[in-house]
Amino acid sequence: MMEHLGGPMSADQILERQQRYERLPAAGNGRMFKIVTAASGERVGSVGYWERESSEGQVYETGWLVLPAFHGRGVATRATAQVIERARAEAKHRYLYAYPSVDNAPSNAICRKLGFKLIRESDYEYPENSGNILRCKDWRFDLFAAED
Repeated sequence: MMEHLGGPMSADQILERQQRYERLPAAGNGRMFKIVTAASGERVGSVGYWERESSEGQVYETGWLVLPAFHGRGVATRATAQVIERARAEAKHRYLYAYPSVDNAPSNAICRKLGFKLIRESDYEYPENSGNILRCKDWRFDLFAAED
């Protein structure tokens, strides 16, 4: 599942990431959600948004992971659409960004489908301090724009 994010994470990296996600709501700077199937309630992934500093000031960043068995079913698209609505309702930050790898065609397609605008391609180190450089597409969604 981490193919487009630099490969597998160590147990310590997974624990640190989980702890960071658990702190988001308490700090008031984002949310993470489990993605579950409507029929059975089975957990099939996660989606969320969190604050980060950018050249435009504070913005949200979003990301999603869906178990391989559920790829290609629109699960991530529907879940990310719900995150957009949640972040929009907060009316806290104007922009929501996503940074899928240039090689991650499905995630880039989700951004296009949901109305994100492609800003540029950039290089990012992920995970932080790993030395692993990812080439990503920088997608931006204007949360304050009128809904279609």
